[in-house]
Amino acid sequence: MARYTVGLKKGTHSKALTVEAEDALMAALSAKLDNPAAMITYVRKANRRGDRRHPHEGLSGVRHGGSEGG
Repeated sequence: MARYTVGLKKGTHSKALTVEAEDALMAALSAKLDNPAAMITYVRKANRRGDRRHPHEGLSGVRHGGSEGG
């Protein structure tokens, strides 16, 4: 499975989540299930270097990034 970053917007607040999924559509749908009132603004493959410097929340609310191999 690959890791995707999903951008969400709810009202005036934006947030980015890191989701592990088979493809971008599955990542977007799993983020939407967790945040039904939010609008999906983008889905992209997670960027190891940039996401390590600026980690995003996962669906569980835990921040991803740091020392992960693979």
